[in-house]
Amino acid sequence: MKENKYDDAAFFAAYRQFPRSVDGLKAAGEWHDFQKLLPDFTNKRVLDVGCGFGWHCRYAADHGATSVLGIDLSEKMLQVAAEKTANPKISYQRLAMEEMNFPANCFDVVISSLAFHYTPDFQAVCQQLNHCLAPSGQFVFSVEHPVFTAEGHQDWFYDADGKPEYWPVDHYFQEGQRDAVFLGQHVTKYHRTLTTYLNTLLQTGFTITNIVEPTPPQELLASVPGMQDELRRPMMLLVAAQKIN
Repeated sequence: MKENKYDDAAFFAAYRQFPRSVDGLKAAGEWHDFQKLLPDFTNKRVLDVGCGFGWHCRYAADHGATSVLGIDLSEKMLQVAAEKTANPKISYQRLAMEEMNFPANCFDVVISSLAFHYTPDFQAVCQQLNHCLAPSGQFVFSVEHPVFTAEGHQDWFYDADGKPEYWPVDHYFQEGQRDAVFLGQHVTKYHRTLTTYLNTLLQTGFTITNIVEPTPPQELLASVPGMQDELRRPMMLLVAAQKIN
């Protein structure tokens, strides 16, 4: 198995206290936009790449999917997902996205939430997903926005009073590994440009149907401290694509 931070005991303990880990989709600032990109799940076979606690798996099953497979590299994530899941239509498998080798045309929908910035080879992942999707299959995913990942440390520059002054964007066109700080710990992520994300889809047999740079919904802007700062720079990128027949 590839190395992953989410099975580190200290990091996972902090992650479990993260708002979206506790409250699920309603605490995810991008969910109201991501949900709009999702296709009709009725009678669909669904794959969730980097499924985490299984929130999206359960959503797909609750909205008519005939089967849902969630894969994740983290054993601790999958343990929690299994504890939260009672629907027999959902199964989980410990599997790195780079090691997927599913049969052709075995899924109708692929979804992924905030996982692809952890892989050094987005193109290989897209090739495998195109292979395992049925003709005209839907592919909807979110990643950290290239503006968010470019400089690497993923934190504001602060003024003398400790208030966020500006978000650094540097080395944008130098793609590759970044040493990010998340939940107070160092995490390896991979930066790529917007051009690379979109062109990789086009080069691996997809057509792009929608692109969204989401902003938090009003209720989170009003209730979550610091959420207003999320309007100052894009944090996430949402993309919907379709397999070309």
